[in-house]
Amino acid sequence: MKNIHRQLLEHIQSGERIVLATVVKTAGSTPQKPGSSALFGDKGLIAGTIGGGQLEGDVEQIARKALISGSSGLYYFNLNTDAESPGAICGGETEVLVDANPDKHRPALEEMEQSLSKDSEGHICTIVSNKPGEDFSIEQMWISGRDPGLDSDEENPCLFIEAIKPFPHLVIAGAGHVGKALAHLASLLDFEITIIDDRREYACLNNIPDADHFIVKDIGLAVSELELGPDTYLVIVTRGHSSDAEALKACIGSGAAYVGMIGSKHKVAVIKKQFFESGLATEEQWERIHTPIGIPIASHTVQEIAISIAAQLVSERAKKLSGDA
Repeated sequence: MKNIHRQLLEHIQSGERIVLATVVKTAGSTPQKPGSSALFGDKGLIAGTIGGGQLEGDVEQIARKALISGSSGLYYFNLNTDAESPGAICGGETEVLVDANPDKHRPALEEMEQSLSKDSEGHICTIVSNKPGEDFSIEQMWISGRDPGLDSDEENPCLFIEAIKPFPHLVIAGAGHVGKALAHLASLLDFEITIIDDRREYACLNNIPDADHFIVKDIGLAVSELELGPDTYLVIVTRGHSSDAEALKACIGSGAAYVGMIGSKHKVAVIKKQFFESGLATEEQWERIHTPIGIPIASHTVQEIAISIAAQLVSERAKKLSGDA
């Protein structure tokens, strides 16, 4: 699933009228925190969330009116309602910025897209002018780098800064049933997905619509040509023992954040012996390979196997982010 701002840019480029709603301030217990965003169109919610339930329903009604009027605004919501009320009972407060004209920010969003395509992070900075006697206005700019060099202070009381980072890169070697199911789950888990297969009819958008990139080439060769850095997660689920081994040979000992290979305990033992006897891997390198792949959930079906792999990817990503990897 792409970053909400990247999805916004795609809708703007297609000429679609759209409204962007963003949680900019919260207090107490709330369903979402600052930075959570949602896109609304003529038919309602398109992507993202600002918390669901009554809050999102109320914002959707505001967004529908904003589509017609073109008027943006900053809206306050008190979520401290009774349990018997149909509204939220989180007990907190939230402010939501409703931007009726996000197409104005296209230059900033295109700068963001260029940075993210180069694996560079940055910040979307939103400045809201809400002074008495002046028209309500929203301006956005993109600032590359880890430090935006801006602070919300008395001179900029309505400056909202959102850190935007490239999604970690998931490479799936193998476009069969497991690869397809995993791509779908990973797209919901904020991974940028590349599919590798030597069969063009499999490594394509028609077969795997959730993937972002496709490489149609000998699988081992394609893996050897990748830059496997600390934000790359590689899953090997090809259609055969030899293809799995070739893909693993090309990445073992790399700097990838994660390498996993599907296979039974017998198959894994056979490949491990081959690698050790041929000097292709050390004990330390092999220990970094997740094989058999996935967390143990007694999985049998394709979907269950994909879930077990996706869960392991999330776990390993969390360890990396916390510094425990």
